[in-house]
Amino acid sequence: MKRTLTTLLIVCGVICLFFPGAFSAEAPQSKEAKQIATLVDKAAALTESKGKAAFPEFKKKGSEWLRGETYIFIADMNGTILMHPANPELETKSILDMKDANGKPFMREFIEAAKKGSGWVDYMWPKPGEKKPSKKLSYIKQAKMPNGETILVGAGIYVE
Repeated sequence: MKRTLTTLLIVCGVICLFFPGAFSAEAPQSKEAKQIATLVDKAAALTESKGKAAFPEFKKKGSEWLRGETYIFIADMNGTILMHPANPELETKSILDMKDANGKPFMREFIEAAKKGSGWVDYMWPKPGEKKPSKKLSYIKQAKMPNGETILVGAGIYVE
């Protein structure tokens, strides 16, 4: 019994050493990640107060909401894109079953993160203006529109 417990502890220690994320769903701690979370929190609050009237603000180039590779996106809890300045052609379309280049159903993961209140999701997505997918880490937050509709608000950072 003692040997089994010792072996188990050693295996867990090795896993934690070589795969630190294996037992953790912690948020990334980089300065950029914290800025993204703050931006999404702010966008969610604005959406909760103004509803869809806030969407044009999120689409203004050079604003705090749309700068470089950073942009706010909004979807309903059924996977339909409500607002996406980098890919406006996705607006009004459901991407619930869309998978990234690695086969991950990222919108379903966005919805699960939103159902918990907020969370981080990693997936492959092209940078604005590019076709080739890059690794992206997005912070997703649940919000309620003034009409009572629950939505998810997100933004992300590309990680190389």
